[in-house]
Amino acid sequence: MGRSLKKGPFIDTHLLEKVEVMNRGADKKVIKTWSRRSTIVPEMVGHTLAVHNGKKFIPVYITENMVGHKLGEFAPTRLFKGHTTKVSEKAATAAPGPGAQAGGGAGGGGGAKPAGAGGAS
Repeated sequence: MGRSLKKGPFIDTHLLEKVEVMNRGADKKVIKTWSRRSTIVPEMVGHTLAVHNGKKFIPVYITENMVGHKLGEFAPTRLFKGHTTKVSEKAATAAPGPGAQAGGGAGGGGGAKPAGAGGAS
């Protein structure tokens, strides 16, 4: 559900004031902000805002296509590492350790016994 048109877009006043001061002075500094809930307005276009994602500040360069969206949409808070598959799980558990040898045990070569050799030696 969106915000009422009568109210207009929500922008934290301290953030809007900083952007307006930079527009008057034609500055292009990075503005740090924790205000992920603020809507991007046309006055912000061309500025870089460092939006906090809960851990660090993500630099977001504001373009015209971003107007109307929230700042938090461009600073993800979660890191998706992908789904695991059963094949990759089997490969991880079946892979030999770093000290294992590929061919049988220790000793002199050969792997299979001759066909006539029984169990008794």
